[in-house]
Amino acid sequence: MKITLPIFAVTLLGSLALGGSVGALAQQAATNDAASANTGPAEIIAPYDDKLLRLSEVLGSIHYLRNLCKANEGTQWRKVMEDILASETPSEKRKANLISRFNRGYNAFNEVYGHCTASAVVAAERYVKEGVLLSSQITTRYGR
Repeated sequence: MKITLPIFAVTLLGSLALGGSVGALAQQAATNDAASANTGPAEIIAPYDDKLLRLSEVLGSIHYLRNLCKANEGTQWRKVMEDILASETPSEKRKANLISRFNRGYNAFNEVYGHCTASAVVAAERYVKEGVLLSSQITTRYGR
């Protein structure tokens, strides 16, 4: 199993961290992954799955809050997530987990922020930096 994070995802996150306008993001609540019964063949878990799941959640958060703060980026963060899924070609269960984490990041902030605030902008900067770090760690250690 290999990871090939689209280079534009790393570049895009990097450009935002280096001074791009950042929308509102806040601290994310702790994750609550539910273990499901495995009745089929053993699920292959990539060694970078924990980082990839977190990156999915970060992308969902960025997607919601950058649009909230009128970054005029449309669906670009959803597209980054779709490209990651396409490059990973995950099993249905793994794909569902990645999508679930993206949605969790999106929905967590949807419940907290109805409009852009100064504290949300600061949090957004932190999330973009975390996304850059995760992207870099995944591609440096596991990418080709």
